[in-house]
Amino acid sequence: MTAFELLQSLNELDEHERVEAKRASEVGKSLLETVCAFANEPGLDGGWILLGAVRDDLSLFPSYSIEGLENPDKICADLATQCRSIFNSPVRVEITTERLNNQTVVTVFVPEAQLQEKPIFFKAQGLPKGAFRRIGSIDQRCTDDDLALFYQGRQSDTFDTSLVPDTEQDDLSVEAIEDYRKSRAQTNPDAEELRWSDQELVQSLGCLRRVPAGIWKPTVAGVILFGKPVTLRRCFPTTRVDYIRVPGREWVPDPERRFDTVELRDPLFRLIRRAQAAVLDDLPKSFGLEEGDLQRHDTPLIPLRVIREAIVNAMMHRSYRNHAPVQIIRYSNRLEIRNPGFSLKSPDHLGEPGSQPRNPRIAEVLHETRFAETKGSGIRVMRDSMEQAGLTPPRFESDRSNDQFVATYLFLHFLGEDDLRWLAQFRDLQLSDAEARAMVVIREAGSLDNAGYRDLNKVDTLTASQSLRRLRDAGLLAQKGRGSATFYIPTDRLLQKPMDLDGERPADPDELSTTPPAYLASLDGLSTNPESLSSNPPGLSSKVDGLSSNPPESRFDETKRKQLLDSLPGSLAAQVGGIGQRRPPQEVQDLVVALCAQQDWAVEELSTLLRRNPEVVRQSYLRPLMREGRLVMTRPDEPNSPDQTYRAVEGKE
Repeated sequence: MTAFELLQSLNELDEHERVEAKRASEVGKSLLETVCAFANEPGLDGGWILLGAVRDDLSLFPSYSIEGLENPDKICADLATQCRSIFNSPVRVEITTERLNNQTVVTVFVPEAQLQEKPIFFKAQGLPKGAFRRIGSIDQRCTDDDLALFYQGRQSDTFDTSLVPDTEQDDLSVEAIEDYRKSRAQTNPDAEELRWSDQELVQSLGCLRRVPAGIWKPTVAGVILFGKPVTLRRCFPTTRVDYIRVPGREWVPDPERRFDTVELRDPLFRLIRRAQAAVLDDLPKSFGLEEGDLQRHDTPLIPLRVIREAIVNAMMHRSYRNHAPVQIIRYSNRLEIRNPGFSLKSPDHLGEPGSQPRNPRIAEVLHETRFAETKGSGIRVMRDSMEQAGLTPPRFESDRSNDQFVATYLFLHFLGEDDLRWLAQFRDLQLSDAEARAMVVIREAGSLDNAGYRDLNKVDTLTASQSLRRLRDAGLLAQKGRGSATFYIPTDRLLQKPMDLDGERPADPDELSTTPPAYLASLDGLSTNPESLSSNPPGLSSKVDGLSSNPPESRFDETKRKQLLDSLPGSLAAQVGGIGQRRPPQEVQDLVVALCAQQDWAVEELSTLLRRNPEVVRQSYLRPLMREGRLVMTRPDEPNSPDQTYRAVEGKE
């Protein structure tokens, strides 16, 4: 790449994995750390450094400009010399001097080192302190797990093949070994190892190793896969799965709002099944009744395949060096799975072919029993499955500083009625469909980065960067961090409710019923192709019932309404029958309480009686009344039940 192309790339992106700019008045520590990182990073194929460029962080829109070099020849000579002598293995960089904007600059290409040469490190500092990796657009010091990744390519032992002190063969569970045999037989009944003894079988899986005394001792993989519960508690006391249910959308360590926790500790096969069952039992479900069927079919909101892949990935790729549990946290709007151990694969390349397992022995056993793939396909399977279900793509965050990997799965369909109503307030910004989707995710998840935007909308890095900047410049997002650590959080403007738009008074929710349908169906400017927003799963409409420009009477089943009115006492029926579209919310709420004092009502029935959109009934009447203690759900333990109805609290009519 030329100096001009490198400068253009830097100014177009918030971050760049393969390009770095340096002022470089001399060959200093920062420059050499970048050389080391580019040489080490697996699969990156090296990187480019532009010397003589400077970043202006104080301007409104941070950008790079050419400052030039005073002594380019000396810098080139010093850099070539340092790269040959300062590292444990010489790094052969390609150096070119160019003129750009009437200034002299130097471009440096750093090739990726050969596998047998890695890790490249500063000889004076040694390992691990002297080795660096290129993570996103940042040079980061290598950890023990990074070094293990490099040495795996040299057939070196991995952590899961190391011995566990104070253990014997008797610490392995016969029942767990039999569980493996059954799983293996289901995938390959003719597998040769099924005919071996338990000891021979476990030895072949790398779960036992012979010590100098000639005795076979369990390895980390052996204890994790087949260890007895008492052994697991003794040797890996915090290596368990915690299933946590948190009320609301935020982690609030408040003694008045305690969360529920279930601790799971078992050999790996049973642990995966128990964790999956815990999630499925608690996950919101949708139901369907196909023609000819007598029973309804309940389906988890998040596809079963996604849940299984997510849990297996967490258990397979977690760091067993780190004595901490895997946490599965169920919020009201999402499921988060947090496992110890950052991703050994660069977050920018998650979902691409190829796997870099931290625990290859454990991964191989899970692969043989069809619990997991070893080709790096798990992330892609989850993304595709969520998309087919009409759900937001999962979000993956690798945090090296906290040595943690977080996967987030939103209970969010695109684009549902609530989303369209909320997005309508931003029609003046002429948002694209991709930007609208990003806004919905940021509203729900609280943040989004470039990689998340790319996964969500299937665009390249440049397009994602430009769109996120546009939302930032529009005052909807606030930018945090820099480089690969750049992410965006919602501003107050993005989080405002539609009724705040006039800036003077809350809008009457009933007034929304006069909004033309095109305003919400295509958001009248969110896209030049209105149909591109109709990515909703079957059964979700891109128009909000009750927001039509037609008279409200034409939008409800009048025959059904008459039947419901006939079931009411005369005076109450007269009140309901004469209700208009522009009544004060308090008056309508009082009427809802009076109705629910007579009998239990479902949302759809109240919607028909009041001639209001079901979502307006839910948001503007039912929820405020429940907060005030005037109404209660008849099925409080199943808030999303299709059979949910509402009842007035005695004495509070």
